[in-house]
Amino acid sequence: MRSLEESGLIAAKPFLIEQDYARYSAEQHGLWSELVARRMAQLQQCACREYLEGWEALGLERERLPRLAEVSTRLEARTGWKVQPVSGFMPSRAFFEMLGAKRFPTTTWLRSRESMDYTPEPDILHDALGHLPMFAEQRFADAVAEYGRVCCEIEGEEKLERMGRLYWYTFEFGLIRQDGKVKVYGSGVASSQEECTNVLTGGCEICDFTVEAVLNATVKVDEIHKRLFAITSFAEIMGAVREARELVEAS
Repeated sequence: MRSLEESGLIAAKPFLIEQDYARYSAEQHGLWSELVARRMAQLQQCACREYLEGWEALGLERERLPRLAEVSTRLEARTGWKVQPVSGFMPSRAFFEMLGAKRFPTTTWLRSRESMDYTPEPDILHDALGHLPMFAEQRFADAVAEYGRVCCEIEGEEKLERMGRLYWYTFEFGLIRQDGKVKVYGSGVASSQEECTNVLTGGCEICDFTVEAVLNATVKVDEIHKRLFAITSFAEIMGAVREARELVEAS
């Protein structure tokens, strides 16, 4: 096994933990089951093909919280990525390190029943149900790794903030036009009943994706989106990361 330094995980090291699976209670497994049943009832209709295929490929279960080590083994065999449990919110540089090293940071705590609809910080539902299925799609996974590497090399908070807009409107809140319909792939939409319903009922404008438009879009984390962007193929995202870097570095 490579050391953390060899893997490029230096800033991230203080945040890396092990998942203590035995600590989950029967009530938490039951809550996970309820949350997943509610989300998957909607996602079966509105998620893109690649998301649904990824859910099955990674062996994510509806009845119990995921064992992240098992999911990681399946994911690594498919796209070269690993799942790494973390203690919670990470500084941007640590986060970029992990993406560049093809390790997706996943929290291990689960929201409470009182916060079923929304939690301000990512939990295992957001990370495992929202993010992980898409990492089974090679083009998507490669683009995220490239994004991490690019951001590790960019200096200046203003430039990183602009690159963050690309992440927000693709990996977090991205949509795709597929089979003549708008489908969900971004984790923030996939894991949120309210955001997903907002898209399905026409509550936000769906714009064609361009890098320039995304880099100039505002990001508001405290309200439902009024405008999102739809790609036409996952082949677009790698080029978008590289184009965004050129535009941001030139600004």
